[in-house]
Amino acid sequence: MTKLFLITGASSGLGRAFAEAALQAGHTVVGTVRKQADAEAFEQLQPGKSLARILDVTDDDAVFRTVDEIEAEVGPIDVVIANAGYGHEGVFEESTMAELRAQFEVNVFGVVATVKAVLPHLRRRRRGHILGVTSMAGLITVPGTSFYQGSKYAVEGILETVGKEVAPFGVHVTAIAPGSFRTDWAGRSMVRTERSVPDYDQVMNPIRDHRRAASGNQLGDPRKAAEAVLRILDVPNPPAHLVLGSDALRLVANGRAAVDREIEEWAELSRSTDFPDGAQLPG
Repeated sequence: MTKLFLITGASSGLGRAFAEAALQAGHTVVGTVRKQADAEAFEQLQPGKSLARILDVTDDDAVFRTVDEIEAEVGPIDVVIANAGYGHEGVFEESTMAELRAQFEVNVFGVVATVKAVLPHLRRRRRGHILGVTSMAGLITVPGTSFYQGSKYAVEGILETVGKEVAPFGVHVTAIAPGSFRTDWAGRSMVRTERSVPDYDQVMNPIRDHRRAASGNQLGDPRKAAEAVLRILDVPNPPAHLVLGSDALRLVANGRAAVDREIEEWAELSRSTDFPDGAQLPG
């Protein structure tokens, strides 16, 4: 059965890979881009099946208007992949509040606006699949990307919660958490804060050098990521969290195991904060 996809940030990277895989599978894809040249290039992928819309996901009104126009002019959206986003690299103390707000404006508020615009249509039809591209950085932490990781943690939590709210309506929600894929995320697409505090040199300089050297040589294949995403669209119980890449699988498993160990280590102190009568909340 063919579907209508809406994919934000479809001009390059994983967004483009998702779009190309969906088109090859016979689906119709509306991809959002930022520039007219990118829109023209996208529509040449499969004329009549690859449809472009110029959209800034930080413009809430434009997001809602674009979704409503797609529903009226193209057809009912079956799958939305909220992919638009970018990376920010910088030591927390060195990074500015303006950089934090800009990061959340795209990575969090842009995703939320996209999901909110599409959700009423899916709920009324009692079907559909919402996917948001987060990152393994939404499930673990490493130094030097606190703003980016905070934005991805936020999206992971929001999508997991929304998934529980809309499950009774036949709408599925999946947070896609990729590891390191061979895209331009760590190259020209990344915003980097200038270094200013020498105390952080020992921590930050090796991380920044390694990330720059690794750009273009990452383990993950975007085409295989897209194939994996297509595979979960027709299963009865798709995952709430889909980790992509063996590096992400290893790092996320290790990170979550460390949290589990710490919870267990301090469990007695945690329990000591209860009232002595042992009252329980409902449910």
